[in-house]
Amino acid sequence: MTVKVKWKVSASIFVLQIYFFGTVFGIFEHRTCSHIPPTEDQVIRGVYLEDEHVIRKRDLDHPLKMLLYYDESVYRLPREKFELINNTILPEAVHFWERALMVKKTANVIRLNRKCVNNQVFFRKGESHVYCKNACEEKTMCGEVQVPESHLDVCRVCNATGQQCAPVTGAVAGAGITNADFVFYISAMETDRCHKGMTVAYAAHCQQESSLDRPIAGHANLCPGTISTKPQELEILLSTVKHEILHALGFSSSLYAFYRDSEGNPLTPRIDNGKPQLNEKLQTRQWSNKVIKTVTRTDWKIHGGNITRTAQMIVLPRVVEEVQRHFGCDSLEGAELEDQGEDGTATTHWEKRVFENEAMTGTHTQNPVYSRITLALMEDTGWYRANYSMAEPLAWGKGLGCDFAKKSCKAWMDSREDLGLSIHPFCNRVKKDPLETECTDDRSSVALCNLVEHSGFLPTKYQNFDHIPHIEPGSEGKYGGSVALADYCPYIQEFSWRAKNVVVRGSHCHFDENNPQVEKNFALESYGEGSRCFDHTGSMWEERTCRQVRLWQHWGSGCYKYNCHGGRINVLVANYTFTCYQKGQQIPIKILADDWLHAGALLCPSCEELCEDELRQNGATCKPPTRPPASYKVQQDELTCGAIQSKSLILLLLASVLAVKLT
Repeated sequence: MTVKVKWKVSASIFVLQIYFFGTVFGIFEHRTCSHIPPTEDQVIRGVYLEDEHVIRKRDLDHPLKMLLYYDESVYRLPREKFELINNTILPEAVHFWERALMVKKTANVIRLNRKCVNNQVFFRKGESHVYCKNACEEKTMCGEVQVPESHLDVCRVCNATGQQCAPVTGAVAGAGITNADFVFYISAMETDRCHKGMTVAYAAHCQQESSLDRPIAGHANLCPGTISTKPQELEILLSTVKHEILHALGFSSSLYAFYRDSEGNPLTPRIDNGKPQLNEKLQTRQWSNKVIKTVTRTDWKIHGGNITRTAQMIVLPRVVEEVQRHFGCDSLEGAELEDQGEDGTATTHWEKRVFENEAMTGTHTQNPVYSRITLALMEDTGWYRANYSMAEPLAWGKGLGCDFAKKSCKAWMDSREDLGLSIHPFCNRVKKDPLETECTDDRSSVALCNLVEHSGFLPTKYQNFDHIPHIEPGSEGKYGGSVALADYCPYIQEFSWRAKNVVVRGSHCHFDENNPQVEKNFALESYGEGSRCFDHTGSMWEERTCRQVRLWQHWGSGCYKYNCHGGRINVLVANYTFTCYQKGQQIPIKILADDWLHAGALLCPSCEELCEDELRQNGATCKPPTRPPASYKVQQDELTCGAIQSKSLILLLLASVLAVKLT
């Protein structure tokens, strides 16, 4: 619903309208991962494939192969959702990791172990197989899915004293799983976890092989009620499923203690039963400080002073190398893990403040990418070799140094302000109505600073401001970013337009579905493939006819088609093309469209920002920045109005000035 303020200048000739979005507003979307690391009684270990000395000799040069097994619940999904999951999401997610990771070849058939009654297991020294005490369970589950008999080995048992160990009389092994290194059991059930935080999917491993402890079976549950088939939400759905698969393959606190070095030796010491020590509180195996170290920061800057803060850091060699290179900080100890959220978020994801849109942070907010850092972690498990050509570029924090990676966001913002520099990638503009939008770093989306007022004062360690422009002194402690996992540090984030709690459209430039309605497309935006975000100049856009003027208070940025031609950026607005000759060049816009004259201006980014890669691929380069040549004329449409209307235009402009002051 649009709110209008009208000034009638002549009986029925002119109407000035001030437009702003009173009930249509921007909402930041968060998709939080609900991975819960499996507890000790939920994982079956010791699945025999081949003798350890045989497997150790193999190279990590075999592309990972995954087998999908559907529970009946998947086939009960509505047809549109089933086809999306079966034909697009799961195949693409699996194929991504099959190309990104290589393993030691699984030469034998995989037959999974049966679950033992009361989880009572015997490991006999010198024996290849695991035995149950007295009996096996009737059913063996992997998450919500019952493992089929054809995938299971025979039931092997010992008596209560660990003697007379043998397969159960008459037991027959299943045919097993061939031509695969990992089997993934997929269900689609509305479980309790589905109703917690709008969960889309969750996953974990359920069985590990005996030689190197690599997970070889896992499960994923897709929550039917939150699976969206909207085209603009497919990217997040796909990334979510890829994210959950990676938890099952190795990125989980329940697997850290089983990581191995490049020679196949355990990084965490083993006790008499061949397993790492059990952490009774977490009900998982405790990892060593060769995997994760606690690092103490004594100068963590917050509102009012400094505090001491600790962080859990992955300190594996390839991860350390990648994070030091990414941030440009040779003293960075490792990659910081999330310290907030429940057991499934803390310690099992990258820290959101440090790695914002890396897909393995605990919540998806925008443009998720799987970076070299995540691939390095998978390689550091000792189970995989990574194909780094599959890594996606992570712009967040790149090259910003030790101050960014090792200090609070307040310290970063304060130091930058003191030097008169931008506080990018953080921000300090409070989200309000009317909205003043910006562009994301990669110009993929129209965005807002997610700095908001919270219902009360934030915990002291998350108070990141001594002052905020236009905010009453003393209330700064109530303001912070909308993403708690990012330590409430505010940053530029894409969003969704909502009306009455229903999504109207998104702000990502790539999707046609995000185009505004014609009557509200005041800045002549064009969303879809080939569109990027361009900044507007610092003033409202105007629409005009001979009888009306509309001033739109929402402004700041918009999505437009563009091309890279002749070593320059060419921006397409409606039916005109405008050429950018240098960064910061203002392009005035006056275009007649849909019976209105649209007036505003765009700001040019640098050619290198949008065109360098494309031009290089075509053997060309960006031309040096220069002023537009004298011959370059920007096309400007004009209105042709009658004498009476022209005379009244002066009154109309006076009304415009008054209207802006009043609002």
